[in-house]
Amino acid sequence: MKNTAILLVSCPDQKGLNAAIHDFIYRANGNTLHADEHQDAERNLFLMRVEWDLADFTLDMREFAAHFQPVADRFGMQWRVALSSYRPKIAIFVSRYDHCLVDLLYRQRSGELACEIPLIISNHADVQRWADFYGVPLHVIPVTKENKSLAESRQLELLRPHGIDLIVLARYMQVLSSDFIRQYPPHHIINIHHSFLPAFVGGKPHQQAFDRGVKLIGATSHYVTEVLDDGPIIEQDVVRISHRDTTEDLIQKGRDLEKVVLSRALCWHIENRILLYGNKTVIFD
Repeated sequence: MKNTAILLVSCPDQKGLNAAIHDFIYRANGNTLHADEHQDAERNLFLMRVEWDLADFTLDMREFAAHFQPVADRFGMQWRVALSSYRPKIAIFVSRYDHCLVDLLYRQRSGELACEIPLIISNHADVQRWADFYGVPLHVIPVTKENKSLAESRQLELLRPHGIDLIVLARYMQVLSSDFIRQYPPHHIINIHHSFLPAFVGGKPHQQAFDRGVKLIGATSHYVTEVLDDGPIIEQDVVRISHRDTTEDLIQKGRDLEKVVLSRALCWHIENRILLYGNKTVIFD
């Protein structure tokens, strides 16, 4: 496990930013391992990710905020710092389609996703065998139009004791209410949508794509907002199809995309590689 810290910064673009950030780390005997930045000229915005080794870092990370805040104030920064050793707690929501769930559980078990998965929540019991196989508790909460509010209250009751950092909707075929979404800070729920957004939002996108006669289908992982399928996009990918493909062919080809796109997005979130501004994301290398 790496012993590093990651600093993410966004602020108005101006002279001296790079020097100030690197000088702060240097003065505490930090060794910078990675530094990546992006300037948005239209918005006069500077975004940066810096990762440094903590082996010889002389500043106690519990006191980092107090020491760095004067630098942040001087440049008008919005910032956050994270430790690579921290394993965020992730809850997976899923319905009947289990391909994304199984892929995430495997990647977590193999060490590819440095996180903890304390529970799975589903509105169907179909995924019980995979929960049992990977030893993750499954909680089945049926959802209907009549009981949606009560079901979401029960879901929140299950999440709270675990201190969940992120919710992943791994083909969870229910629309979360605004009340549920507001229980978590912005950009703490990730969804996989089975189309190349903003095309074919909502339900049955493969049927929509088939009816439209498209030549490419895609998958999109995005942060969830109160507007359906409209949150900041983290990752997308596409596959070519032909006139010979049926709707079922599109669904099957789309599943492979969905697994890869969702796992990439989750990995980047866990590794603190994502900065948001407006309705966009910057993904740092």
